[in-house]
Amino acid sequence: MAGFTKVQDILENYQSSVYEKDVEKFLTSYAADIQMFDCWESWEVKGVSSLRDTVTRWFTELSEEGVLLKVSFTDLVVEENPDLAFFHCAVTFAAHNEESGDKLRQITNRFTYCLKKENGVWAITHEHSSLPINGETGEGIFNLR
Repeated sequence: MAGFTKVQDILENYQSSVYEKDVEKFLTSYAADIQMFDCWESWEVKGVSSLRDTVTRWFTELSEEGVLLKVSFTDLVVEENPDLAFFHCAVTFAAHNEESGDKLRQITNRFTYCLKKENGVWAITHEHSSLPINGETGEGIFNLR
């Protein structure tokens, strides 16, 4: 596992590993028993091996489409004690054409992360992404801001 000694390290690893589409680097931020509630496809993902399958599929689809994904975190609020931390934020995923660099689209989700420190290293133990829902259509609102 990578040496994530600051919560900010987790955010930086998330950004760079998504941009690089590096599954193994991405997974270094997560505890083996990760539980994730996501906006996409499944109700939850349990365990790093299931997360590996999900992330591999995600990065493969981005590669097939010729897309680089730039991730930014805004409205970040971090609460931390020596062994536990959580943070919540808005996460924007901006898709850019791999060859031209042109921005193709972007979405923003709400995320909450729970982290645990073991042997001085942070790992994400729980991740929850959500969207506000349009009450009339039942569809997620990806760009409320």
